[in-house]
Amino acid sequence: MVSTAQDVQDEILNTVRKSQETVIEAIKSWVETVQSITPKLPSVTVPLADRLPKAEEVVASAYDFAEKLLAGQRKFAEDMVKALELPSSDDKAKAAK
Repeated sequence: MVSTAQDVQDEILNTVRKSQETVIEAIKSWVETVQSITPKLPSVTVPLADRLPKAEEVVASAYDFAEKLLAGQRKFAEDMVKALELPSSDDKAKAAK
């Protein structure tokens, strides 16, 4: 039985990972099937194609940006929590001295 917030998070992440693996395997199978039944097409050269970023670069760039954005949002949320904290009795006593 799930007993803590961390256990719930771990279970969700595990389920997402398994689902992603299933989707990747299905896509690989689909690609192999399509490749086996389609005729070979002649190679086509696209002008300036060598200047376009690779798909891997686009994905990496998007996730790098998302990580920076999320880090900024986390810092903002942490700063908000600190700004909203009420002083404790000990803090009030220290300030009065």
